[in-house]
Amino acid sequence: MLTPTDTVPLTGPLDAAALRRAALPLTVTVDEEARARVARGRRLFHALRHGPGGADRRIYGADTGFGALVGYAGRTDDADQCDNTLAHLGAGQGPDLAPEIVRAALLLRTRSLAQGLSGVSAEVVDRLAAMFATTFAPAVPRYGSVGASGDLIPLAYATQALRGRGHAYLDGDRMPAGDALTAAGLRPLALDGRDALALVNGTSVTTAATALALDAVRAAHRSLTALSCLLTDLLGCDTGFLDADLLRVYGHPGAVDVGGRMRRTLAGGTPSGTRPLQEPYSIRCAPQLLGAAEDALRHVDGVVAADLVGVSDNPLFFPAPGTGSGTDGVGEGKVVHGGNFFGQPAAFAADLLASVIAQLGNLAERQLDLLVDPARNGGLPPMLATEPGVQHGLQGVQLATTAFVAEIRRAATPAGMQSLPTNLHNQDVVPFGTQAALRAHDSAELLGLLCGSLALGLRQAAHVGARRPTAPRCRELLDALAEAIPPVDPDRPLDSDVRVAARLLVRYARP
Repeated sequence: MLTPTDTVPLTGPLDAAALRRAALPLTVTVDEEARARVARGRRLFHALRHGPGGADRRIYGADTGFGALVGYAGRTDDADQCDNTLAHLGAGQGPDLAPEIVRAALLLRTRSLAQGLSGVSAEVVDRLAAMFATTFAPAVPRYGSVGASGDLIPLAYATQALRGRGHAYLDGDRMPAGDALTAAGLRPLALDGRDALALVNGTSVTTAATALALDAVRAAHRSLTALSCLLTDLLGCDTGFLDADLLRVYGHPGAVDVGGRMRRTLAGGTPSGTRPLQEPYSIRCAPQLLGAAEDALRHVDGVVAADLVGVSDNPLFFPAPGTGSGTDGVGEGKVVHGGNFFGQPAAFAADLLASVIAQLGNLAERQLDLLVDPARNGGLPPMLATEPGVQHGLQGVQLATTAFVAEIRRAATPAGMQSLPTNLHNQDVVPFGTQAALRAHDSAELLGLLCGSLALGLRQAAHVGARRPTAPRCRELLDALAEAIPPVDPDRPLDSDVRVAARLLVRYARP
């Protein structure tokens, strides 16, 4: 089994890098401040439930039914109330979510619970933290969440696996969860009703998938910006479309910033003087398109950043003012029932992200189409084949990119406004953030492959007669691609080459 190679504390905010690292074993630390918050929240929960006035105070999920059945009494035994929480949520279907999404979601859940506002036991936080030192990942079906009371069904599967029920992955192998826990050296979680409800009543799957998708789209955006520059240089295009004054009066900060990055990448380059006065929009309007994407991604950045530090749960337990985070007393405190599990911000953000992915995918596919077309690529052979007819060059790759774009477009239909009432109209408006986030995550992977396909085309163009780039940074990128990928001569299957190019771009384009 792999051993942890990184450390993530629960004191500060998480970021996309931490969520990525959660795919592999890592050390999650729970410091004394976090322990004090969790202990205080647990004492407050017990004080409000069992202290003076507790008999007349209703606390959702502790002594009630769930959802539309909140008006009925729950089970009287605390451990039995845990089963009452989880059993009915075992209704998910479909293929398992990627383990890296599940582990990222549980890291978010652990941080939310460690804020001490959910009233969970300290053991829950400690045992969740311990899980990350292993490769354990619950098996969670993809379909079932509406993202309203959080990701109830997927998080219920994750929680059941941590209890030793259902299935889980260990070292990439799927097996009964109890066997996976034993092999990982973990003990099954023992929970009461409050613990169980707090584990499922949050937007952690939605937030994790959105954050990971955003991270991948950010990488693709940087890659496509660099590839657009390489295309410009290989073809010898005039760079007047990047003029700083031109983009300044356009009025959009993203275009100004992207244009600046492109000018720096193309610094030292020399146009060939043989291109048309005005390039096709896939080149000439690249700074405007990529700039609009940058502006949209900045909005998604803000939503994800808020979700990564927020507490998504219901109910929440707030100590009296002045109580502090120490271990002495809880004051009067209060329990508040509300809707902090409602994933609408992430739903809107993921839908916007899907639109950005679709247009970035369109740009990559159109740039590749221009590159393989001898009528527009400066006289290079059709499909960049070394001997057209005998060889077919990038023909198969271009066909595949058309399919990728069609799939991305199909998945870009907004989910965040497709509300359907459910749960006896208790959940009479729902955001469907989980669907939006998971589809954006899938589409982001395809966008990476589109960038890899374009990169492969640019590498092949240099092999079949395109000029050597004149800008040093463009030469550097082309040389890296040429070192990693041999020319297509003769024809060969190119699926693995596209993936190699996509991975190289992620490394090359890191900020």
